[in-house]
Amino acid sequence: MANALAQTTNAYSFNVLDAKGENVSLNAYKGKVMLIVNTASRCGFTPQYEELEALYSQLKDEGFEILDFPCNQFGQQAPETDDEYVAFCQLNYKTEFKQFHKIDVNGENAIPLYTWLKSEKPFEGFDKGHQLTPILEDMFDKNMPGWRTSPDVKWNFTKFLINRNGEVVARFEPTATAADMLPAIKALLAE
Repeated sequence: MANALAQTTNAYSFNVLDAKGENVSLNAYKGKVMLIVNTASRCGFTPQYEELEALYSQLKDEGFEILDFPCNQFGQQAPETDDEYVAFCQLNYKTEFKQFHKIDVNGENAIPLYTWLKSEKPFEGFDKGHQLTPILEDMFDKNMPGWRTSPDVKWNFTKFLINRNGEVVARFEPTATAADMLPAIKALLAE
């Protein structure tokens, strides 16, 4: 598997399951700018759904897509079934972007897409100006030796930005807001 990932040059090589359990080829998103995000319904960052939906509403007609992957690996903050999760997002945040099957983003059960994303854009640190950064750093310092140099996803709402060629161009940690991401997204949409 590692050798196959090393030869992967774009996101279109991957298949994933949607929230209904149907196989989806990311080739269906060819030519789109994608934001791939791991999410949770019971996280301090969950209100970012409002920002994400606003971004999607504003930019979807220009070729922007958000791919939402619920993940229960961080504090067990996404315990719902896929159907319950979709209902939660639609009811509470009026989400219109596509939600996928709940996944693991780290460890031996991480889906290949996320293994590839992390290899393309490893962790570079949290936004130093964000109020939660010291709390996150303290928590990881106590519980995860070596976390600063590991490419792993650190928490819910880590976002990977993919250009129209399926290449990973940026990684935004949970401490990044929609306003932080907007210039990079608009630049890719203008290409």
